[in-house]
Amino acid sequence: MPRASIDIGSNSLLLTIVDDDGAILHDEATVVGLGRGLGDRGLFKPDRMKAGEQTLAKYGEIAAGHGVEARSIQAVATSAARRAMNAEHWFRKVQLETGIRVRIISGDEEARLTALGAFRDLEVADGPSLVIDLGGGSTELVLSNGTEVLSRKSLEIGSVRLTETFLLDGSSTWAPGVVDPAMLARLRDHVDEAVATFPISPRPRTVIGVAGTVTTLAATALDLDTYDSERVHGSLLTQAHLRKFVDLLLPATPEERRAMVPTSPPRADFLLAGATILERVLIASRRQHMVVSDRGLRFGLLG
Repeated sequence: MPRASIDIGSNSLLLTIVDDDGAILHDEATVVGLGRGLGDRGLFKPDRMKAGEQTLAKYGEIAAGHGVEARSIQAVATSAARRAMNAEHWFRKVQLETGIRVRIISGDEEARLTALGAFRDLEVADGPSLVIDLGGGSTELVLSNGTEVLSRKSLEIGSVRLTETFLLDGSSTWAPGVVDPAMLARLRDHVDEAVATFPISPRPRTVIGVAGTVTTLAATALDLDTYDSERVHGSLLTQAHLRKFVDLLLPATPEERRAMVPTSPPRADFLLAGATILERVLIASRRQHMVVSDRGLRFGLLG
């Protein structure tokens, strides 16, 4: 019997459907931006909730087409839902309209499920691995030896959240213009302080990067015009790649940023913050590159 999962993040909503053997029948991501303008204890915006409802209704129809009833879909929400004061009310409305029951999970559970899914279909070296799940609202770090989680932490740093906190110049609500290097320096210091609260020990032999920012940057490093999961999954994203992206994105206009990432233009405004977070985590891990996983939380839900 096919199974389906939905990951409702601060920026994207993702649907995955697998068959009895775990083969992927459908895998889709839609940038909705639920966390935009949210802050630490704000409200989901009406237009973002409407976009989310439309996406979830479509996902329910897709799942039904594969023989999965809406009530059987494993749907979870993460950082943005943990912060939004109207999240519970909205998810009750979503359930009434679509039949999909959404569960808000803790940062620790998010980290555990992400690590469980990240290793799927990846060949990594024996020894400890560090999984980085970079979301729009938070970043989960999980240190694992492959069979058990050694330590994990959810950090309140994400690509959307830090863009809104550090990179907006007051002339726009969500999308930064050309970024002042001093603004990026403050963001970088904030990331370093957050990452320092998670002792990365033992030193990981492998770092695995998960989620939309990671896969978009990887697709860009591969010079892809259209997204190709098979090429992205298992590819490498290096410190040199990330520094290059930061150098290119820093002086770019919003239009230039979107042109740089043809595989996912809606993510372009948040990639400068995302690339900075990834680079700082690699430096703290004393590794030169990460292995990119196109799996993660939604696959962890499916076991």
